[in-house]
Amino acid sequence: MKTGPGLKLFLTGMVLLAVTSCNTSRKNEQDSVDVATLRGPAGISMVQLMDSLQTLDGKKVQFQIKNEPLQVRPLLFQEKVEFAVVPTNMASIIYNKGVNYKLAAIPVWGTLYLFGDKADINDWQDLKGKKIYLMAKGMTPDVMFRYLLKANGIDPRSDVTLDYSFPTHIELANAVASGKAGLAVISEPMVSMVIQKNKHVSPILSLNDDWKKHTESEIPQTALLVHKDFAKDHKKAVDDFLSAYHSSCRWINNHPGKGARRIVHYGIVRDSIVAANTIPRCNIRFERAYGIRGRVLGYLETFHQMNPDIIGGQLPDEDFFFK
Repeated sequence: MKTGPGLKLFLTGMVLLAVTSCNTSRKNEQDSVDVATLRGPAGISMVQLMDSLQTLDGKKVQFQIKNEPLQVRPLLFQEKVEFAVVPTNMASIIYNKGVNYKLAAIPVWGTLYLFGDKADINDWQDLKGKKIYLMAKGMTPDVMFRYLLKANGIDPRSDVTLDYSFPTHIELANAVASGKAGLAVISEPMVSMVIQKNKHVSPILSLNDDWKKHTESEIPQTALLVHKDFAKDHKKAVDDFLSAYHSSCRWINNHPGKGARRIVHYGIVRDSIVAANTIPRCNIRFERAYGIRGRVLGYLETFHQMNPDIIGGQLPDEDFFFK
């Protein structure tokens, strides 16, 4: 598989940041514990954590909610945060670049859906001859969708037309809502937002379910990273954080009504109805990474076979996992 322009730009930025951050080091004494998360399922999984965890190891806990993983990446290269949530393949890239973070947990297990007007689509074979919109070529949704097309006997080069006109999740979701994109691969909470705006479209196929069917494994889509030095020097604080985050993941699944109000409070989703609807499709479940490292490596190996660049060129070794 060739590297697309979106991935080339991504990887170029990774190299530049690696070079420019060589002279940047974390302060030896932090006056806070900083956490970076994403405005989406990762942030949703953390709302109760943000409410309950005010201090850690005697220091104030500060949360930053970013719109895109690319906004979290510089914080990692500059080692500005103790904890961060990013896509799992980005976690592998960061580790392979030698940045001092370990994979501590997987909190989100697949949020991608083929979405649109399903009037004439009942299964994968019905996609032949169709145009499907995806965000940036070579990024996770594109690689995963191509893999599943092939797994279902569909040639992504000749049996379908893949269109990359809308390069971000938000632009693509708006295109589906307005009818400009008939079929698209989008994720939660965009799926629930689009359903509210356009009653004629709905989820058609779950990439998460089909991935499990063909790989016999779920999608460990989102990774929680912990800074290596912080984990070494503050073992109890890290364990307390992981335990609190585990409780937060359970809470959001068990209290969708209250959870929806907190999701709106933190600006992750603006509408409480959308927030409540998105929770079940976010597939939130906290798993410590070391105990499921085989599943994580299996997921990354599938990507490596299609395009090694999307995981940083090679599978991470055992030291990738926080024990």
